[in-house]
Amino acid sequence: MAKLPTIAIVGRPNVGKSTLFNRLVGKRLALVDDRPGVTRDRREGDANLLGLEFRVIDTAGYEDEDPDTLPGRMRAQTTAAVREADAALFLFDARAGVTPLDEEIGRWLRSETTPVILAGNKAEGRAGEAGLLEAWSLGLGEPIPISAEHGEGVVDLFEHIRPHVEREDEEAEDEPEDENDRPLKLAIVGRPNAGKSTLINRILEEERLITGPEAGITRDSISIDWEWQSPDGRLRPVRLIDTAGMRKKAKVQDKLEKLSVADGRRAVEFAEVVVLLLDATLGLEAQDLRIADYVLQEGRALLIAINKWDVAENHSHLFQGISAALQEGLSQAPGVPLLSVSAMTGKGLDQLLDAAFKVREVWSRRVSTGQLNRWFEAAIERNPPPAPGGKRIKLRYITQVNTRPPAFVIFGNRLEMLPDSYLRYLTNGMRKELDFGAVPVRLSTRTSKNPFSKDD
Repeated sequence: MAKLPTIAIVGRPNVGKSTLFNRLVGKRLALVDDRPGVTRDRREGDANLLGLEFRVIDTAGYEDEDPDTLPGRMRAQTTAAVREADAALFLFDARAGVTPLDEEIGRWLRSETTPVILAGNKAEGRAGEAGLLEAWSLGLGEPIPISAEHGEGVVDLFEHIRPHVEREDEEAEDEPEDENDRPLKLAIVGRPNAGKSTLINRILEEERLITGPEAGITRDSISIDWEWQSPDGRLRPVRLIDTAGMRKKAKVQDKLEKLSVADGRRAVEFAEVVVLLLDATLGLEAQDLRIADYVLQEGRALLIAINKWDVAENHSHLFQGISAALQEGLSQAPGVPLLSVSAMTGKGLDQLLDAAFKVREVWSRRVSTGQLNRWFEAAIERNPPPAPGGKRIKLRYITQVNTRPPAFVIFGNRLEMLPDSYLRYLTNGMRKELDFGAVPVRLSTRTSKNPFSKDD
């Protein structure tokens, strides 16, 4: 596993280093108290800031003491942490302003080769403005106003940490994760009596699950580990999840059925790929679209399979009718794969499993920074954003902050004025030109709130 980039938090005692550390790692790993000097040893944790993943080090408060004293030995630990890090995050108290010890730390950091990010903590409200202006005298560039306690300023912090964290080697970014050793978590959902349990029994080639003509036999979500032999001869691990039938909410009155449906919904959250099973003898109903919408809202990759194909009539007309209804009813994810299967005869099951593995690869894919921004610039050039009231909306850059499902953030100015129709244009372009197909794609915007940045 590749070593994560490292950011070391430094500063004098009691400026909020441990509070910021806890916020970045998402847990209260470091002790926090109003008394200075609580942190002594270096504490490390895995941080996630708006999708940026890195290793963060909480260091002891820097004090100008004899090297043989405890504060001196703590300072030696801090020095070692900075020299090993990819960047140092120098935190000062914006409300207190720049102190002589801050100036001493600034001189020390300027003498080191490690890049420095300067941040003024406790800058909520207007009380920190004077301290932020003073901090320019440290000679370490633009000070970022943040509040570790309240989570303010994270967008600006993201923008300054990002160049030190994102990998320059695009080939490493493009290298796909090897999914072969990890089981595909595949949930089968649908209305009662669509044939979910029968389908899984056919896949397993054994009567593993109880089936019958009565609707609602399955109550618990059942998870079964199994290996599928793909057409190329490889054994691919699969975790099959059978779920209770999901009826229209108004019809679910029995407490046990309510619990079963809730359990099925949790199974969707656990899954990577979800197969919505339709009954060919009943066609597509409104409840099927509700289930499909729920799966997409949860960010799962979706496949739709028409079961009981062996007893269906007028196959071509049925398939085209369901396909057209899905295009209209699932406009948020056009092109969801539609397949025909038979749990009784085994028709189409290999194609279904092959499609599930392929859609998981897309769902898990990360686009390189260069490729993503080349697409972004071309999309803006083809169709520039509008200028409401004559005010130009500036789109600066886009970054992928997550996978499974793929999620992206656009940075710029006046993004609160960007219409939803333009975001749909970008999302649809991303699906088509970056080959995300019908998997859920999350696209959001963030506007810089840095008072020092110029609005253009």
